[in-house]
Amino acid sequence: MDKRSKCKGRLLTLLLLLLCGGLRAGLGYGGELTGLAPLARSILGADQGVYIESADGTVLLAQAADVAVHPASVSKIATSLALLRKLGAEYRFVTTFSASCPVHNGTIIGDLLIEGGGDPYFVDENALLVAERLNEAGVHRVDGVVRTRGALLFDWQTEGAAELLQQALSGKVSVSAWVSMQSLSPELRSLPALQFNAVARAGAPAADSGAVQPLLVHRSQPLLSLIKSLNDYSNNVFKPLADAAGGAAAVESLARGSVPESMRSEITLGDGAGTDPRNRLSPRAAVQLLRALERQLALSGHSLVDALPVAGIDAGTLHDRLSGPEESGRIVGKTGTFGDYGASALIGAIPTIDLGTVYFAILNHGVRVSEARSRQDRFLRALLSRLASLPWNYQPDLRPAVARAQVDLLGTVPP
Repeated sequence: MDKRSKCKGRLLTLLLLLLCGGLRAGLGYGGELTGLAPLARSILGADQGVYIESADGTVLLAQAADVAVHPASVSKIATSLALLRKLGAEYRFVTTFSASCPVHNGTIIGDLLIEGGGDPYFVDENALLVAERLNEAGVHRVDGVVRTRGALLFDWQTEGAAELLQQALSGKVSVSAWVSMQSLSPELRSLPALQFNAVARAGAPAADSGAVQPLLVHRSQPLLSLIKSLNDYSNNVFKPLADAAGGAAAVESLARGSVPESMRSEITLGDGAGTDPRNRLSPRAAVQLLRALERQLALSGHSLVDALPVAGIDAGTLHDRLSGPEESGRIVGKTGTFGDYGASALIGAIPTIDLGTVYFAILNHGVRVSEARSRQDRFLRALLSRLASLPWNYQPDLRPAVARAQVDLLGTVPP
């Protein structure tokens, strides 16, 4: 080998060493990220909980990691896991619409009966979709009222759901709902609507099964996209939704069974949304729950970005956080905020070149919400600066949620 070739070889080796060294420069002995522990103490506070580990389980940082505090809406991670495990990613909640008496000349000669199936995302747009399909089938008027039974939520409400739904079916909806429907059905020139003769009421009376005429079935968007939408905005409808997973006790039991035995006492869930004052979670247990959710998602070919918001991209709690040029799209996570309990949390995951996915949990307690969020963001920027991070492979679904629902007519409506 000549002198020039030797020099080129040495230069290439040096460049490779520098590259590898650069990727690993943030790592100190024992895997802990150099300088990050002092930053955690100075930025977050020495008494605040934070835990970080790499894809292979190497602990990169642990501070008060086994101290269980109120996690606020981070509790929704456990509920998301329980729902997906029990029902599956493609599950749809069913709401059935029937006529109590025959349909004649476009008029239901009795009441419109609605059997709720616990759909937590049945809102104005979905009511318009139902009204549109009934109008298409020739149904325009109801001599009676809306009567409901079963588990019915409408516009996030259980109280007065029948009245609210009848108003929406009558065309009394928000402008944004009408805009969404027009984007879904550009041919619509006017609001789809039904005319009612009286005020709605819950509790459909028993009816002769032979007289009841099934009209249509509304199927919610798939469970996974529903969970994604609710987690993006951290909607507390997760509280009743936990019932579909067996209730808060079942969610807690599953969550404890999804972490190492040594961490099980660090999980307490009085509800599935994060509003119960008894809820408790430690940073290290939170990370293990996040990883359990990731494994569950992988069974159906999905990842965390399909269930949780991506910072700087998805609308909702993380849209305006960590949204800078070198931050946006690199963190998928879940926020938690409950000022009355002094709770503010952020847990999530970051893909990296050399460490695989890095998982973190920051659970603040006794810190003002605005200050806690500021500290969390500053600390995560410091973490990103020490990682060879990558953006998540993710494109948001920008369609209105109603576009993912299904409505099927049940037979032919008589003229």
